[in-house]
Amino acid sequence: MSPGYDWYFDFISPFSYLQWIRLRRDFPELKINPKPILFAALLKHWGQLGPAEIPGKRIHTYRTVLWQARELNILLQFPPAHPFNPLPALRLALAAKDIHQATDLIFKHIWEDGLAADTVEALLPVAGILGIENLAASLADPEVKTRLTQHGEQAIALEIFGVPTMVVRNQLFWGNDSTEMAMQYIANPSIIDDDHEMRRIHELPEALQRNPKKS
Repeated sequence: MSPGYDWYFDFISPFSYLQWIRLRRDFPELKINPKPILFAALLKHWGQLGPAEIPGKRIHTYRTVLWQARELNILLQFPPAHPFNPLPALRLALAAKDIHQATDLIFKHIWEDGLAADTVEALLPVAGILGIENLAASLADPEVKTRLTQHGEQAIALEIFGVPTMVVRNQLFWGNDSTEMAMQYIANPSIIDDDHEMRRIHELPEALQRNPKKS
């Protein structure tokens, strides 16, 4: 059994869905520790816009997601609207007894079945399978809210800036398209740790810094 790898994600992210399916399907020997976080909080902290907040980037991102899903033979159907409020889904994952099962079911609900997940009512079918009788109370549980906040604080402390991000031996691997690199690093850490150019880029100086406040 492999050591555990923390995996930071948000249900709002279709790339998180794609990578979760790949990890569960293609690398079942890996022990993944799901860490739900609010992507919007990361964007706010780093002063960034999300891909769906930039008109041209929004459609490009959606097309890329569909293309990747088809290339990877992963079923994908967009929910009724995107972006959406992911807080209910994030809290549901943390309220469940088995976070892996909850993550499976919530991702399937949103990105395979194409259903809404932004209200208590929308998530009732998932909660029923998970054995949660009073979903509204579970989502309002202060302990659940605190754990979600703590995950976000941990992500920021690690300098995580996007989702999904896998943490492997203190190295960050962001995005579904970094899956292969992460797997290679797990198998052979020297591809980064002992590579001269990989080490050099960590100290690479900046020759120019843009001032976004100037036109």
